[in-house]
Order: sequence, then C-alpha cells, then structure tokens
Amino acid sequence: MKVDISKPTLCNIASMLEIVDTEVENGNILHRSADEIATTIRSYSIALNSNTIIGFVALHIHNEKLAEIRSLVVKEKFRGEGVGSYLIESAINEAKSLGVKEVLVLTYNKSLYTKYNFIEIDKESLPEHKIWTDCIKCKHFPVCNEVSLVKHI
Repeated sequence: MKVDISKPTLCNIASMLEIVDTEVENGNILHRSADEIATTIRSYSIALNSNTIIGFVALHIHNEKLAEIRSLVVKEKFRGEGVGSYLIESAINEAKSLGVKEVLVLTYNKSLYTKYNFIEIDKESLPEHKIWTDCIKCKHFPVCNEVSLVKHI
C-alpha cells in the first residue's frame, strides 16, 4: 500500500476528528477539540492513501530535550498495514531533526513501540505538567493503565 506522510492544513481537521472519534469514545486517545488541533496543527503529521487521510500522529515538544508522540490513530480498515509504523518513524525523524534527546509515549500498545527501541519507564518520572495538563482530562484518571515508554535519540 502506498502511504504518504505530510503535514496537515487547517482544512484537514474535520477529517482528522472523524478518524479519532471512536478511539476517543473507547478511552484510547484524549479528546482534542477542533480548536485545540488548530492551535497545535504544526505538531501533526498525516498519513495519506490516494489523497485520503488514513491516520495521523502528533509530536508534542515538552522542552529542548523531551518530545512526546501523541494521538497516534489509524483508520480501522488500514490497521495492520504498517501505517502506524510510518507515522511513528515520521515522528521519531522529526524529533531527531529538531535536536530532541528523548521521545516519550504513553500507550496501551507497548509492543508497537518496543520494536523502535522504546523502553518502559515509571510513570512517576513523567514531567509533572504532563500529568496535570493532559492526564487529568482522561476518563481513566487517576487509574491509568497506559504504559510509559521512552526512546533515547
């Protein structure tokens, strides 16, 4: 399958929200409003197949040393086709190009990231602003089943 990775424009937000709605309902991804996505549109990368968005990911910069992969989602009918891997690789490459030293991810799918040499870390080592800015919005907070992983680059 041919997959192109590119940066979205503001006109892509509605399509991005359609893709993520089910995962938000299931509690796998935090809800982001159209305005929140617009404000952080530069952090996203989209996967395209025949000019249709089939997935996306965000790379959020916490500071000059740490970035976080967020909101990785692929349309259900394209899962298992390597789209998620393309998006993860794109985020890692972007982090490298920015000079970030570590990439963080909180996930329910540990095996997806360990093949990229992410290693599990204690949640207590997460930056405090991460917990209070993002995690508090989660329907599972404070009982979190996500795994925290980091990759040194």
